[in-house]
Amino acid sequence: MPRLVLMLLCLAYLLPGFVGRGPWKGADLVSYGYMAEMAHGSSSWWAPSLMGMAPEVHALLPYWLGAWMMQIAPHGLAPDLAVRLPFIALLAVALSATWYGTYYLARSSEAQPVPFAFGGEAQTTDYARAMADGGLLAFMACLGLAQLSHESTPALAQLSFTALFFYAIAALPYQAAMAPVCGLLGLLGLSLSGAPFIALLLGLGCALIYLFSDASEEGLDAAVTPRRGALGLALLTLAMALLSTQLHLWHWLVDLPEASWSEWRSLARLLLWFTWPAWPLALWTIWRWRGQLLRGHMPGRHLALPLWFAGVAIAATFTTASADRSLLLGLPALAALAAFALPTWGRSMAALVDWFTLLFFSSCAIVIWVVWIALQTGVPKQPADNVARLAPGFEHSFSALPFLAALGATLAWVWLVHWRVGRHRSAIWKSLVLPASGAALSWLLLMTLWLPLLDFARSYKPLVTQSLTVLPISDCVEALGLKRGQIAALKFQGHIQLTPLSAPPRCEWLIVDNSGLDTIKRSVDLTAWALQARIKHPADPKEDIQVYKRQIVSGN
Repeated sequence: MPRLVLMLLCLAYLLPGFVGRGPWKGADLVSYGYMAEMAHGSSSWWAPSLMGMAPEVHALLPYWLGAWMMQIAPHGLAPDLAVRLPFIALLAVALSATWYGTYYLARSSEAQPVPFAFGGEAQTTDYARAMADGGLLAFMACLGLAQLSHESTPALAQLSFTALFFYAIAALPYQAAMAPVCGLLGLLGLSLSGAPFIALLLGLGCALIYLFSDASEEGLDAAVTPRRGALGLALLTLAMALLSTQLHLWHWLVDLPEASWSEWRSLARLLLWFTWPAWPLALWTIWRWRGQLLRGHMPGRHLALPLWFAGVAIAATFTTASADRSLLLGLPALAALAAFALPTWGRSMAALVDWFTLLFFSSCAIVIWVVWIALQTGVPKQPADNVARLAPGFEHSFSALPFLAALGATLAWVWLVHWRVGRHRSAIWKSLVLPASGAALSWLLLMTLWLPLLDFARSYKPLVTQSLTVLPISDCVEALGLKRGQIAALKFQGHIQLTPLSAPPRCEWLIVDNSGLDTIKRSVDLTAWALQARIKHPADPKEDIQVYKRQIVSGN
């Protein structure tokens, strides 16, 4: 695939979602809150906290990166944009590592196609590059990657370092200097990002794979024998485990699913849509290469390594509460497995994927454009009425730059569809161009045309704005029962000086979350407080807070 085209496609996928929006509810805003506390000196760098609460993901490095960027960012750069800069780099690392990891796996002798009787087959390097293109396209096409990979959270850091370690293990027989360094960074980053147990499993599993791998491949670096590679991986993994112990990064996170049909159906649905379209291709790879898997000894590295990475991620999906963020770590390996299905992918199956992709993403693009036009003109009326009902108070405006970016992306999609259905020289990666480009198109359209609407619905800005109309300028507002995201929004978007409720109260104002009001009534005498306002998020009725003013001043 032309390098310029591939890089432009990656850029079109990389930047939208990081640039132009505010922090969203959930893990994105919560992580921003911990970073801001550390940057302002209100939290220890070795034990992040937000108003006395530890993070749900016990990580260090992602919060360090965001806090450092807030401290060194030039004056005038928005803090929420500053913290995203290192995470843009982390997603770029994940994309690059997936390409190079697939490339080095495809260079192994067992992954190469059977030579023709009279020659003329693809050169090893050319074949590996084409397979790497397919792996990267499959990675970008995965539907579950879009949102989670554009948030400034430990999940993106874990994905990036998993992909980096995947590349290091794939490249170890070929790069005796660079691969160990990247392996060290991958395991270290994964441990410091809140996944030391995943790092332990990946490291020890890869050491066993190398211990029993074939040492007869041509072109390998003689300095890295299977035995030496296995020993080095085992020692490095144990060193990371000891470091995680010293930093108190081990936490019991196992949360087995309930033995109910709805729970298992939800997990099955997640596996199907989150990893589409990589999972059918990965299954096809396993089927087509089943001879290596059933021959009684270790299969080739191009199968064993991705299967182990994907297996660990899927096991974590079924045993942790954050199933989607655990499954995210398996996408680079699933994409590599998907790439190895392409040489044997039949025309009928390729056509089926193409038509499904064409209809699905074209329909998504049409819906996005129709709703945007309805918001601008009021025609058609039904989409505009739906938005007014679901997001009351939202006021749409026209912005030329996002419109031009969306228009250019749509025209590029039309040209790509025309090129794909035409008669061209066959390429291994051709079947994954439409899925990857369609995913990039839909994400770019959402992050341009719908960005104001999504910012209104998915951020706490409307809630904070209403709160500021009730609360006067005060140096002391006590809080009780607020979610981490609400605390971060009120503190760092509303600049409200929140403090935990004390006994006796020290502040004149109190904010509580209405969802836990029954519990709060049992622990706090609300008769001493007068309700001033009940504030709901216009687009999310579950976000409901109450503002109280103290009636009895302490000491009087």
